[in-house]
Amino acid sequence: MDRRRFLASAALGLTAPRLLSARPGQALRVPETAGRLERIGLELYAVRKSMRANPEQTLEAVRAIGYTDVELLWSFNNFDRTVPQVKAALKATGLKAPSAHINPEIITNQWEARLDEARELGHKFLVAPSLPSEANKSIEVVKLWAHRFNVAGEAARAAGIWLALHNEPNHEKKIMGELPLEVFLRETDPKYVCFQLDVGNMLMGGGDPMAFHARHAARIRAFHIKNAAAGATSDTELAKGAFDLRAFLASVPKVNDKPCFVEQEGGADDLASARENYAYVRGLSW
Repeated sequence: MDRRRFLASAALGLTAPRLLSARPGQALRVPETAGRLERIGLELYAVRKSMRANPEQTLEAVRAIGYTDVELLWSFNNFDRTVPQVKAALKATGLKAPSAHINPEIITNQWEARLDEARELGHKFLVAPSLPSEANKSIEVVKLWAHRFNVAGEAARAAGIWLALHNEPNHEKKIMGELPLEVFLRETDPKYVCFQLDVGNMLMGGGDPMAFHARHAARIRAFHIKNAAAGATSDTELAKGAFDLRAFLASVPKVNDKPCFVEQEGGADDLASARENYAYVRGLSW
């Protein structure tokens, strides 16, 4: 076989696995698949101004943009809507709410009732955005709350729900010589308590989301997709941030098994920012 025929045959061999026979004499090309987020959620804090004005109308707008999921804000009393009202709004729009942010104190009071409400709304995660302010000054208080999370998390798992903590920028600051997030993860039982990584908050606190994820991938079951402006002092539209979100998402094993919620806290027009950020994430592939 001469060199030209050899190269042609080799090229055919490389492409053959991507060709399927549709009928005799006809080949069907199967497009190569790329990694991408199959579902894109929105943390409702990103559109809190619009939600305060009209929750139902805002949820309709969020679904029209293309978002499939939302993260509710129990910490905002779901914008003064009852569980039946929230459930009806989700059904009307077709949105799912796999997660909600909660005030951490509720895990110590009527927790079983809260778990019933979570099941009613279809939640798989209840996430405390932070520990109470008293934990910002004492590692011993962080450990105390880790113990409380273990107890509440065991009850949550029995109900089919994960209890999680989410990171704020100040969690990157040492307390009594230790990083509170590392202490919390060390003191909590991975069978009962998981973690929601807010990429932008970690950047703004001076941390490294890639390195943190590499250390704690097994504990991280949900994400806030947020980006920080140059200098990491505030968040910004995802496409304008300094962090490579595409590379980060590509590094997450089974990312589509882990709810991902877009969040930009400081957009001048919250729905316009939500629309721009959705288009950016929808366009990412790896």
